[in-house]
Amino acid sequence: MMIRLEKSLRAWGTSAFNEVLKSEIEQLDTHSLPLQQGLSRSSHVADSGFRVMILRASEHGDSLYIKAGIFYSGIIAGCSCADDPTPVPEQSEYCEIVLEISKPTAETRITLNR
Repeated sequence: MMIRLEKSLRAWGTSAFNEVLKSEIEQLDTHSLPLQQGLSRSSHVADSGFRVMILRASEHGDSLYIKAGIFYSGIIAGCSCADDPTPVPEQSEYCEIVLEISKPTAETRITLNR
């Protein structure tokens, strides 16, 4: 599935860009972002949602390049046994992503910033 961030593209160059982009990203499904690959303290992304912080945005040729920080939670999965009393506490996670938004189509490629 190709992600299209049309509202963000329309807001480029305005004072509302960061908020529009942040809102559009936060409406994406967690599986649309490379959060699993960005885990550092846990083994699975938790279903508790995420928050976005826009770090940098620039324009090069036919694309917008945005670096964003993602705050989310992960869990360390247990054995999933029916009688396993171990609670599954969420761990705070953070990763940075790079979004490349095509200006002609709004199609967006999202990669983990390593």
